[in-house]
Amino acid sequence: MLINADFSRRASLTPEQHQWVKSPQKGVERVMFDRVGAEKARATSLVRYAPQSYFPHHMHPNGEEILVLSGTFSADDQHYPAGWYLRNPPASGHQPYSDEGALIFVKLRQMSANESHHVAIDTCDNTNWQRQNHRDVCPLFADGIEQVSLQRLSAGEALFTDEIITGGAEILVLEGELIDDKQVYKRGGWIRLPVGDYAPIKSGLEGATTYLKTGHLIQPIGV
Repeated sequence: MLINADFSRRASLTPEQHQWVKSPQKGVERVMFDRVGAEKARATSLVRYAPQSYFPHHMHPNGEEILVLSGTFSADDQHYPAGWYLRNPPASGHQPYSDEGALIFVKLRQMSANESHHVAIDTCDNTNWQRQNHRDVCPLFADGIEQVSLQRLSAGEALFTDEIITGGAEILVLEGELIDDKQVYKRGGWIRLPVGDYAPIKSGLEGATTYLKTGHLIQPIGV
């Protein structure tokens, strides 16, 4: 299966374009943002767990990255309410489930083989935020290739100070709205910008909070 699989091209979905697809596991549905492969794939998705739904224990070659958007996501008796950011390194495994239901943003098989540490950050904890270049930022992960963070933009603020995206970028709108030319992306909107793209993206009148990953599209892992 190939969905937005050409990483040299811009890709995006507004919330109105979301198409929920049933997974092989009862009670679990997905919106596929990009995908390279069949059921075991390099993939970026929204995943929705109905109450009392689960996946059997499984491994994650090339790792797994998760941001909990609503409800409570659980794995191996650890519980993560909305706002938690997780990185499960390559060769790790777990049994994920949700008692109350959950919505999560997931990136599969996109980590460097050098990653070896689990990451778990509560982005609702104000002590995890810092002021950077006149903006509130919650750093989530950084290595020599990619940088991941949450960013709070004030009204009408440009997302990028340098509009040429040297290493590519990926954005998920968490609150408010972003405007890319004339297209508006509200909560749940997703944008992927290739290396070298020109991106005069700015927030709307109420500002915006976004998940932002940069640098990772120079040599996309798993493609």
